[in-house]
Amino acid sequence: MDIQTFWNQAIEWSITIGLRLALIVVLSLVAIRVIRMVVNKLFKSLKASEDAESQKRLATLQSVLRYTITVAIFIVTVMMILDLLEINIGPVLAAAGIVGLAVGFGAQQLVQDVISGFFILMENQIRVGDVVSIAGQSGLVEQVNLRMTILRDSTGSVHYVRNGTINIVTNMTKDFSFAVFEIGVGYGEDIDEVTALIREVGEELRNDTEYAQDILEPIEIWGLDKFADSAIIIKARIKTKPIKQWGIARAFNLRLKKKFDEKHIEIPFPHMTVFIGENKQGETPPLKVVVDK
Repeated sequence: MDIQTFWNQAIEWSITIGLRLALIVVLSLVAIRVIRMVVNKLFKSLKASEDAESQKRLATLQSVLRYTITVAIFIVTVMMILDLLEINIGPVLAAAGIVGLAVGFGAQQLVQDVISGFFILMENQIRVGDVVSIAGQSGLVEQVNLRMTILRDSTGSVHYVRNGTINIVTNMTKDFSFAVFEIGVGYGEDIDEVTALIREVGEELRNDTEYAQDILEPIEIWGLDKFADSAIIIKARIKTKPIKQWGIARAFNLRLKKKFDEKHIEIPFPHMTVFIGENKQGETPPLKVVVDK
């Protein structure tokens, strides 16, 4: 075959098959772009009329839907290209089925991940924007799909958790949250006075415009919870909107510390009794004490 014949055939192929091939690819990319825009606008309009919890679920479904549509369009595009190149799809599908069966035996973890991911999404266990603890990792959910859940912890580290490894899901921000307090005071303090101060600080925080919209109910004081080594522990909690409990807890602790200082309420620290010991004659060795003024 001479060069002229080769170029003629190349030009003919480009005008016929090549042009159609390029058209299929371009239309596929445009279809992905358009469908994603439609999905984004649809979910944006839905989110506008929903509360924060429903918006989390819609954001998660939006991410999964975009991923699924992209994969589906890619598969259809590949099939159309094979048909355009006059490659018999039947043997290809048969070969793919055999390869898929062989790979399936070695891809049990992938199948487990997909099935687990399906039930996680269907049962609304995890949504984008939740703070969860799964598979020994905790953090803010940035992405959920059928194969894995992606978390970012407070240090900025990103954790990729396979859905198949998730046995227990602890969702700390679903529907509502609690800021829980274990407040230790000295054994010599009046419990009624301390309880009244805790309630007073809780009401002050609830009436503060900066925090009022995030607090759902007045502070709930459970009372004297336990006797610790150096303190008595009073337990309380405040019901908050999801993911707001940590900010509320920090603000409450700061105000309570100032209130305790103002009222001279002791916040104890660990105490230690030093025993010098005795010899066999019952005598105690001298202890040299130096007071540095």
